[in-house]
Amino acid sequence: MKTFRKELKIHTQTRRAYINITRQVEEALIESGIREGLVLVNAMNITSSVFINDDESGLFQDFEVFLERLAPEKPHSQYKHNGFEDNADAHLKRQIMGREVVVAITEGKLDFGTWEQIFYGEYDGKRDKRVLIKIIGE
Repeated sequence: MKTFRKELKIHTQTRRAYINITRQVEEALIESGIREGLVLVNAMNITSSVFINDDESGLFQDFEVFLERLAPEKPHSQYKHNGFEDNADAHLKRQIMGREVVVAITEGKLDFGTWEQIFYGEYDGKRDKRVLIKIIGE
């Protein structure tokens, strides 16, 4: 069995963003040479997420409305966590959207269902963040 590790560096210009990272994961898979196995993709920061969904702009607007309804950014005073940083909402949004995804690798390709792609979700941006890609298999 082989293993491969790669980190993506992400820096958004906005507080919240959704970035399709499927192509970068596919490139890492090619680089790894692994044809059968699993790939783990996870956010390496507590205020960001990695998830699988459809690449449709209306859906991302729906995520924004949904997440803001569940964990609104303001007023900052509503959260006990807020003090040094005003990002309690970002921690909650990450819990809802998830930390990581695992995708099967079959014949050297990501084994997705219809419309599935991998996304990075940012909830407290404007600073450097990391995403880990870990591939295991043969």
